[in-house]
Amino acid sequence: MTGQDWLEKDFYSVLGVPKDADAATIKKAYRKLARQEHPDHNPGDAKAEARFKDVGEAYAVLSDPEQRGQYDQLRAMAGGPRFTSGGRGGAGFEDVFGGMFGGGGGQPGGRVRYTNAPGGAAGFEDLLGGLFGQGGAGGFGPQQGADLATSATLPFRQAVEGSTVSLSVEGRTVNARIPAGVRDGQKIRLRGKGRPGAGGGPAGDLVITVRVTPHPVFSLDGENLRITVPVAFDEAALGATIEVPTLDGSTVRVKVPEGTPSGRVLRVKGKGIPGSKGDLLITVQVVVPQRLSSAAREAVQAFGIATSGEDVRADLLDAAKK
Repeated sequence: MTGQDWLEKDFYSVLGVPKDADAATIKKAYRKLARQEHPDHNPGDAKAEARFKDVGEAYAVLSDPEQRGQYDQLRAMAGGPRFTSGGRGGAGFEDVFGGMFGGGGGQPGGRVRYTNAPGGAAGFEDLLGGLFGQGGAGGFGPQQGADLATSATLPFRQAVEGSTVSLSVEGRTVNARIPAGVRDGQKIRLRGKGRPGAGGGPAGDLVITVRVTPHPVFSLDGENLRITVPVAFDEAALGATIEVPTLDGSTVRVKVPEGTPSGRVLRVKGKGIPGSKGDLLITVQVVVPQRLSSAAREAVQAFGIATSGEDVRADLLDAAKK
């Protein structure tokens, strides 16, 4: 965008806000108009598409305090003394800018001439470019849109299997593909889905923070899935084959070796995150009965007598002395 563009366009009118509007008012107006004029809501309407671009251009300038200040200053100068070539018709172009830069403008007969090359008069764009540090006729040029941040909450199963979510971002809908195996708190960057650029510049990015709702049974461990499975005392002591649920709703038969202690992890190959090389990791939890019948109590007492020669805490006591 060039300085001449700034003179010709009233960004406040484009957004429908007063010149003293605060940042919140400007943002609210932009969101409303961007949603109203978005090409997705006006397919094939070239005028709506042009208005959408104008709205984005206006917001890009007015939402940036530095650019807004420069824009206001330039518009104020343009709305004051007429830019004429001098003479009795009013203040000349040189009078206005001569006073700004300490030249001879404004005094009777005083003329200041600005050149960008020997013998050549500088154009209006050159003056504006020098004023705002943009370097000559190139003007302000294309500007990339700002990055935006949002969040998405997924149920555990969708996070593991992957999902497509629809997000509302500044009045527009963005469809985002969440890859399989995403973790709670993980950030996903969508290129070009942020705030539109200005003056033909590229759009910014959209950064999505993913929140994953915990599952009552399964948890993620890299590409693996973890599950804790209760095992009866006799199954752990004598060994058994048990059925364990999997994420797809089926079950797998798993052998619990004889003498398996609580906390041991058993592995089922290929039953981790769908489409990955992950496994299903099964943590054995030996269940102690809360209530015992008379027969069960006698059986446990008989077991205790039969194994009374074994000290299950011997290794712990020895290790504590080291």
